[in-house]
Amino acid sequence: MKINSNHSETELITGLRNDEAQAFERVFHTYKGKLYSFSWRFLKNRELCEEIVQETLINLWTNRHQLDLNYPLGPYLYTIARRLTLNALRNAATAGSAREKLWKDLQEAHNETEEAILLADLMEFAEQAVAKLPKQQQLVFKLSRYEGLSHEEIAEKLNLSKSTVNNHLVEALKNLRHHFKNSGISYGLLLAYLPFMR
Repeated sequence: MKINSNHSETELITGLRNDEAQAFERVFHTYKGKLYSFSWRFLKNRELCEEIVQETLINLWTNRHQLDLNYPLGPYLYTIARRLTLNALRNAATAGSAREKLWKDLQEAHNETEEAILLADLMEFAEQAVAKLPKQQQLVFKLSRYEGLSHEEIAEKLNLSKSTVNNHLVEALKNLRHHFKNSGISYGLLLAYLPFMR
């Protein structure tokens, strides 16, 4: 996930871990509105929502040295905001049935938000990984997975033998698995979110 054109999320996390106030300011401006909107869906209270945004970002700064470079900031921040929102809801809702409904609604909204963020991160990572493949492997892989061409169609299009196309695909998948493994990202997780990788 790109925070802006000049700073990647990894650079931001590194900046936070190095106590850089500017990195925190960029995170603040990127996420304050999103976190506010998330808590507003349930609390409908301006002061409470502002408190949750503030507490979430204070928590981020307090725990900045423990941040994982391989774990996106979005899901981390939404997890904190969800917990704080739930606490506020628990204080507001006295009936057990009301609490259960609020928890269910909150859980569903959080899952949708986190999955959207995770999917965007995985898609970007996958694109970067494919771009690092050797040119011929990259071309064969894209024709197969992106355009849905068969081995025979790729062979004809590129004037290659069917076995050469198959070899390129096997090597491409092997290289991608290696790349994901070295980056600490589960290949299984990628398969779950990115069907074209199968």
